[in-house]
Amino acid sequence: MLDLLAQSPVAFIAAAAAVGLVVGSFLNVVIYRLPIMLERQWQAQCAAEAAAAQPAPFNLMVPRSCCPACRAPISAMQNIPLLSYLVLRGRCARCQAKISLRYPAVELLSGVSTALVAWKFGFGWSAACAMVVGWFLIALTFIDLDHQLLPDSLTLPLLWLGLLASLCGWNSSAQALPRDPVSAIGGAAIGYVSLWAVYHLFRLLTGKQGMGYGDFKLLAALGAWLGWQMLLPIVLLSAIVGAFVGITLIVLRRQERGNPIPFGPFLAAAGWVSMLWGPKMVSGYLGLFAPHGG
Repeated sequence: MLDLLAQSPVAFIAAAAAVGLVVGSFLNVVIYRLPIMLERQWQAQCAAEAAAAQPAPFNLMVPRSCCPACRAPISAMQNIPLLSYLVLRGRCARCQAKISLRYPAVELLSGVSTALVAWKFGFGWSAACAMVVGWFLIALTFIDLDHQLLPDSLTLPLLWLGLLASLCGWNSSAQALPRDPVSAIGGAAIGYVSLWAVYHLFRLLTGKQGMGYGDFKLLAALGAWLGWQMLLPIVLLSAIVGAFVGITLIVLRRQERGNPIPFGPFLAAAGWVSMLWGPKMVSGYLGLFAPHGG
């Protein structure tokens, strides 16, 4: 099976897309449940130990997925990525309540992004690393959109995985993943410190908080995977896109002035784009200023 995937790019891309769809279904669970789990942990810590009732188990595995409206359990046949949503016509099989379009959208995004990674990197460790990074970024993006939160339980494992992967010697190309240890460690350190410095400078000048500490950790994680060389393109791209989206929302009156817009999704999107095409974009940009013979 592995030989077939290694020898046939089409088979590898198709298999990657299928895996991405399945992982996307699990990412929906992470996006919905992880913030609730963190809130319950905080509430349990705040409650008096003697008086606190033990809540029912709630994690990424327990309880079973169910309809938010009628609490009917979702069977395995109703949990097939994309296909189940189409067969059920976007409604619960029991109560006919509408199923949020978010669920198939996350599954489709995961499947497409995983297929693109397979197409870009080909069969090997670089593709596997890039797929994992992409899945983390999808979960972080939607959690930040919903709760303006980038959980340590996602950003820190992503950071440490990048640093540990850099020690494994899988990389045979300067543009593949993971990066060498010097680039990875430098990327993690510079990524965190740079946004930390911007945060405190902004706070001193305006008295407001421009971003959260989760953004620092996310950029550090991207630096660990992509190296310090990609940090500036990531920050510039995320800032430009973030400013454009923010201005557009204000003009369309979808966002009030002064209301915070989460920066994590823009960092995640810029990091994913830089992971696939960053070195080519940078070399193309620098090529504009290279002397040309005439």
